Amino acid sequence: MHISQNSFFDQNFVAKNQEIQLPILKEKKVALYIKREDLIHPFVSGNKFRKLKYNLKEAKKLKKKVILTFGGAFSNHIVATAVAGKMEGFTTVGIIRGDELGKNLKETIANNATLNEAYKNGMKFEFVSRTVYRQKNTFGFIEKMKNKYGDFYLIPEGGTNCLAIEGCEEILTKQDTDFNYICSAIGTGGTIAGLINASQNNQKTIGFPALKGSFLKDEIAKFTTKTNWTLTADYHFGGYAKYNENLICFINEFKAQTGILLDPIYTGKMLYGILEMVKNDTFKKGTKILAIHTGGIQGIIGFNKKLAQKNQQKINVL
Repeated sequence: MHISQNSFFDQNFVAKNQEIQLPILKEKKVALYIKREDLIHPFVSGNKFRKLKYNLKEAKKLKKKVILTFGGAFSNHIVATAVAGKMEGFTTVGIIRGDELGKNLKETIANNATLNEAYKNGMKFEFVSRTVYRQKNTFGFIEKMKNKYGDFYLIPEGGTNCLAIEGCEEILTKQDTDFNYICSAIGTGGTIAGLINASQNNQKTIGFPALKGSFLKDEIAKFTTKTNWTLTADYHFGGYAKYNENLICFINEFKAQTGILLDPIYTGKMLYGILEMVKNDTFKKGTKILAIHTGGIQGIIGFNKKLAQKNQQKINVL
């Protein structure tokens, strides 16, 4: 296994905070900045870089040659792991939800930009049924995979574990202490847990879940003892990967006004929610908000394919 001496993951990236200039913010006298974590790397961007950083270091320390992880067919985490694995000299294995996708791999790869990119970066796929996928954390399933792929380093679905939290704690810097609110989209809860841990006690962290359900509170609480955070469940647009015309229009308008591209699964919903809250006077005058752009832009290609099939407005990426 060849591992580069000057690892991309040894770098301490400090993302710039870009101020957003919009009429509603001026009218309500609220300052909104976006931390451009999306600019770290085209595929291992934002929280994906942060979550993988210390996991890859640990895998090297343990002299593992294979990294195994889990995800759906459009998972940003799957792509990021494949790309990062190739960069650092690991073999990667993705356990993918949906055994129907494995019936014609050539067709699946041709029609799915996410899996295509992961495949191009050397990831081996194990397509399993949804029933089997629910058993992915059981001893029996893990042992079966070890018999097939050897003694691998396991990264959970979405990448969230203690080492991922440690990486996400590095998103905030000393320069961010003067913000009143830190905002983040939520998938598995790892990113926001790191942000909460790194936040000042006088700051409040607001999470915008991409999924329906209240289970995330318990997940986040596993990784932080602090209480200066809250979740708002009003902007998931019906659940994970659900959307409507309003959301797509918003993403396109936001890109035209600010030059920043948002993804429709996470950051688009978060920014939509933040600006709705500004309109509704949730934040008092003089408030400073920092929203974290967690990346995920690569998934727009596949998302636009689905929109095109339904003859719906696409997301403008240029």
